[in-house]
Amino acid sequence: MRDVSTLVVAFLLPAAAKGSAQEPQQPAQPIPPVEVIATKIPERPHDVAASIEVFSGDELRARGVTSLKDALALATGVAIAPGGDAGPASAVPEFWGVREFDAFLLVVDGVPWGGAFNPAISTLSLQDVERIEVMRGPAPVTYGATSFVGVIHVVHRSGGANDRSAEIRGGSFGSGAVSADLPFGSLGQWKSRLSGDFEREGFRDDRQTWFSADINVLRQEPASPYPREGTGLSTQVPLDANYNPADAFLNENRFALSGGLERPLLGATWATMASYTFSGQSLFRGFLTDISNTPNNASGSREDIDINDVYADTHLAWQTIPQLRFLAGADALFASGEGRGATFTYTVPLEGSTQTAVAEPTTFDKDAGSDRRFLGAYGSVEWRPISRLSVNGGVRLNATTESRGEGAEVTHTRVSGALGAIFGIWEQDADHLRVFANYRNTFKPAAFDFSLAENEGVLDPETSRSYEAGIKVRAAGGRLDVEASAFRMDFENLVTSTIVNNQPALINAGKTRFKGVELESDFWLLNALSARASYSFHDGKFVDFAQDFNGVPTQLAGNRFEMSARHVASAGLTFVPDRGLTGNVVFNYTGDRFLDMRNNALAPAFSTIDAGIGYRTGRAEWRLDGRNLTNRRDAVSESEFGDAQYYRMPARTIQTGVAVRY
Repeated sequence: MRDVSTLVVAFLLPAAAKGSAQEPQQPAQPIPPVEVIATKIPERPHDVAASIEVFSGDELRARGVTSLKDALALATGVAIAPGGDAGPASAVPEFWGVREFDAFLLVVDGVPWGGAFNPAISTLSLQDVERIEVMRGPAPVTYGATSFVGVIHVVHRSGGANDRSAEIRGGSFGSGAVSADLPFGSLGQWKSRLSGDFEREGFRDDRQTWFSADINVLRQEPASPYPREGTGLSTQVPLDANYNPADAFLNENRFALSGGLERPLLGATWATMASYTFSGQSLFRGFLTDISNTPNNASGSREDIDINDVYADTHLAWQTIPQLRFLAGADALFASGEGRGATFTYTVPLEGSTQTAVAEPTTFDKDAGSDRRFLGAYGSVEWRPISRLSVNGGVRLNATTESRGEGAEVTHTRVSGALGAIFGIWEQDADHLRVFANYRNTFKPAAFDFSLAENEGVLDPETSRSYEAGIKVRAAGGRLDVEASAFRMDFENLVTSTIVNNQPALINAGKTRFKGVELESDFWLLNALSARASYSFHDGKFVDFAQDFNGVPTQLAGNRFEMSARHVASAGLTFVPDRGLTGNVVFNYTGDRFLDMRNNALAPAFSTIDAGIGYRTGRAEWRLDGRNLTNRRDAVSESEFGDAQYYRMPARTIQTGVAVRY
């Protein structure tokens, strides 16, 4: 169960949409062509030598999207496991076969969402979204809190947007939501926009200035993961059993303020931005640790965590001659986080039908803290010697400092970079056939999870080298897009979870390798009818990693990476005319995957189907949406806190609602 209240206010001077310098859209290609993940400069995805998809806000609203899993259900090679240790409002994405809570980068309106720690998915608002950009693979140049396997950039509408809407919906398990988006007034050249929602789920001008404020109040009742016995999930644990203490909670109050400006300077375009975020988290939760009806068969924790982070970026982009474009900039990310709490044991009935009343600890005798400073200077160049060939490269100097607890500071200075090229083999009006390739070398300080285990010190930074090549095809007058790519990524010091003193902790995982192929297609069958389909083959394996199991060191080289499905596929149809009957259907397939590092527990493949219907008039829309209609309850993510425990796919849900534009 989760309760979320979000309030977002955006201000813009003058009344021009932020990032509105989009190239003209093809009549049959209504998806916004702009992305800024890879270069921080608006570009069409088919002009960039990397695998990138853009999902428009109109498309997401047409599918009744309310969560990140729903939003990226048709993204190529991306599997989103809903829920997880951060609660039912969160999710655990998988890119390129890697399902780790910090291996990807979440960016919201240009700001790393979660700062220098971990992506803050549970407080992500998809209300009033303009577009979502998805890049597969590392982002070694443009962001200091970098990504190894993918970037998700959520862009909300700017303060200059004038449309108004309100929505109310309700559904299974007492779920419901109300929301509103509307202009919020103006003062001189300033315009503002207010977006607010409450949800309960059971389950361009050449000179502009902008500000945005986000307030999020999140209240969650955590679910329990399911322990594994031998080669599968325990049959002694009933479906939907909850072993948390009575009145367990995962609460967070989050406030974010950001602002920026863009203007001409010295023949270039200068853009700068800064943000401050405070997050106050409180948790009271527990896990079944002994699959039996014995005393003290569960352990829990009560913890308060305060996190402050500041992010600033400034860069210049200029084009001295038509064939060359340069970008140079610097950024800084400062974060301080401290957690204080206590651990305890308690007794729960194995059938999980009732929750045990546990008194919250009042003496906090354990703590976990980290102070981080990420500084970076970066530059990139794009060279177009002929109209069909574009070569781009970038380099970043990273200087990171981190201290944990009472330990000494650890500093790393490291260069990362990227080099790519895209060539048009055939070009005719809107249609083309292009080939691309890239190399990316990435550096990232290890994750920190505020565990109450004994302080394990600062882990070694994670590094990776990746290679990607593919083709991008546009045909049928811009109605059909096809992209195929192959990749290989070599990881060192990948962070993974372990258990220390019956509490979760993190360790470095030696060397791992991920490789695979991905295929995607978009086809606009009619002006109101579109289709998407994708298939991915991912092969993630340990190359050199020894893990201790019951006191016995075990070499895992050659084993498949746990929770990584080799085969992932999706397909969907969306029919959204301006008026009349609407509908959509989404199919997702997740192949078999091992639940454990030793590859003893193989979980079978499964499929899910989501579907929705609706009816539109000039000012209103009624919707009926169903999620996981096949009611699959398979294991989709592993807990970082409970040893050998897994979260299942949420049960089938049905929601209905009405949206009004005014």
